[in-house]
Amino acid sequence: MYWFIVFLLAIPTRLFFRMRVKGRKKIAAGGEYIVVARHRSYWDVAVLAVALGWPNRIHFIARKGLLPFLPFLQPVIRANSTIIDRDNFSRRDFRRMLQAIRREKLIGLFPEGTTRMKVDAKEGAIRFARLTGKALLPVNISAQGPYPPRYPFRFPKLTASIGEPLTVDELAQRVVASAGRAELDQRLSVALMEHIDAV
Repeated sequence: MYWFIVFLLAIPTRLFFRMRVKGRKKIAAGGEYIVVARHRSYWDVAVLAVALGWPNRIHFIARKGLLPFLPFLQPVIRANSTIIDRDNFSRRDFRRMLQAIRREKLIGLFPEGTTRMKVDAKEGAIRFARLTGKALLPVNISAQGPYPPRYPFRFPKLTASIGEPLTVDELAQRVVASAGRAELDQRLSVALMEHIDAV
């Protein structure tokens, strides 16, 4: 089913966005990663799935509030996502996320948690990477033109660049140490987004 979904998604991403993919060989065979990217459009999910290719199945973390807006896609979302209540995040949501990240080889996370502009990244990607020991796989979705697209005719040309995976410890070498874990995680989250942008 996932192969078929990626095949279908490849049609609009290639047709409308003329998408190019760079760095797919950096994904180790059988590698387990938390895939991270900036979240600027609902197209980002399709772009990541197509960029990594059908052999590299991504299991996404999706917010509960998304489902009413995409009722016709609910079966697909539920089959390929762990759904959490972002607005009322509970211990149950935390446990479900942790179980999914440990279970699935590739987890798709958008650290900002929203498509709204100028929102700081949350610390979730850093904390779950530390808890599970999984490396972070950065993907930079760059656009030549308006992104999100301006319908019906203005679609940008997209390039999805896959960077070298890195661990939280490797990322920590790029930040100044702080007294508290919470402050350190904030700095690591900023460094992660800078790393994504630099890919």
